[in-house]
Amino acid sequence: MNATSGAPSSESLERDASHINARHGKIDAGEIAIGVIIGRTSEFFDFFVYAIASVVVFPQLVFPYAGPLGGTLLSFAVFAVAFIARPFGTALFIAIDRRFGRGTKLTIALFLMGISTVCLGFLPSYAQVGHWAAVMLIVLRIGQGVALGGAWDGMASLLAVSAPANRRGWYAMVPQLGAPFGLIVASALFAYFLSKLSAADFLDWGWRYPFFVAFAINVVALFARLRIVVTPAFQAAFETLELQPTPVLQAIREEGPKIVIGAFAPLASFAMFHMVTVFPLSWVFLYTEEAPSRFLIIELIGAVFGLVAILASGWLADRYGRRALLAVTAAGIAAFSGFAPQMLDGGPMGELAYMILGFVLLGLSFGQASGAVASSFSLTNRYTASALTSDLAWLFGAGFAPLAALALSGKFGLIAGGGYLLSGAVFTLLALWLNRELGQGRAGAKT
Repeated sequence: MNATSGAPSSESLERDASHINARHGKIDAGEIAIGVIIGRTSEFFDFFVYAIASVVVFPQLVFPYAGPLGGTLLSFAVFAVAFIARPFGTALFIAIDRRFGRGTKLTIALFLMGISTVCLGFLPSYAQVGHWAAVMLIVLRIGQGVALGGAWDGMASLLAVSAPANRRGWYAMVPQLGAPFGLIVASALFAYFLSKLSAADFLDWGWRYPFFVAFAINVVALFARLRIVVTPAFQAAFETLELQPTPVLQAIREEGPKIVIGAFAPLASFAMFHMVTVFPLSWVFLYTEEAPSRFLIIELIGAVFGLVAILASGWLADRYGRRALLAVTAAGIAAFSGFAPQMLDGGPMGELAYMILGFVLLGLSFGQASGAVASSFSLTNRYTASALTSDLAWLFGAGFAPLAALALSGKFGLIAGGGYLLSGAVFTLLALWLNRELGQGRAGAKT
């Protein structure tokens, strides 16, 4: 990125952020939390904009020859590509971090995310360019996945290890608030355009606007996060706590078994994540006469309940322990999987019950997912190992969830989708049993 490209350089952005910090003085904990939430909201907004479009846009725009179900399955296959690319992005950007610093890494990653996302807004249709539309979609999705790997800034780990012993659950919850905020904004945008435009206008140009909004949000989030990571106090904190990027191969060599088991610990939460966001939208869109805009409003309502549940997870984890909360919510998700199909197939009231109960369970478990990922690693490797574990958890738990759930449900009925969710809960309980250290904190504190 250079001066002739028209985009601000990493050095200039970091310099501007540093000047603001110098004038403003010390950043307090409330501002830290706001910066973290803004950054995560940006990431999840990008995520949900693509996820919603993968149901209501891309099957018709890019894969019209495959039919409604086939086109959606192909769209979900491309959706999974980002999760496959994400670990490679982590490896690439860890090297950039070690060579050029966290500010440069974050700038490049978020500009790559923003550019990939805004370019999706200009994607041509199959009718215009044939199969090249799918090729471009895949390339841009890879760009998003690589950028997601680079967007890891270590703030969740810093919050976790810096938190008071009796407040670790609360601090671990803060970054997770970005998910419901991102879903609420993305759902509201798509619901607005779907309800106000004709089907032809929406498919022609209306769906593109949320992708353009995503780029604008990325710019705001970039500066908010840079304002934190370039602050001398934070740089010193990362160094003092040894939260530095170690080489990927070193982290795998020294923390390999914990990375693998840690990736499966939040599996129920990450599988549930898509079973109450992307999958039900696809089922309703394909197999009911309900307008997608109406169901997006239901998702928005569910996300509000999820937001409250994430907040509650912080208090519950501090009171009863993170490992206990993860185990209980995994058991709850397993139970939910048994009657979820009947609720989703139970008309408007059943759908509402499915979404509210699902989001409550999701919020309670997802609120502590990042804390569970970080808590079992040595400080030396925590920065890199946490990023890799998060990548693998999203890949195994979420990357193929919409594709697998829709394929199974389309062939065997909704009960098969419930079975897929049950498998995620079983793996979480097994991982928690195998890796008891995951629930141990410093000085015997509850985690």
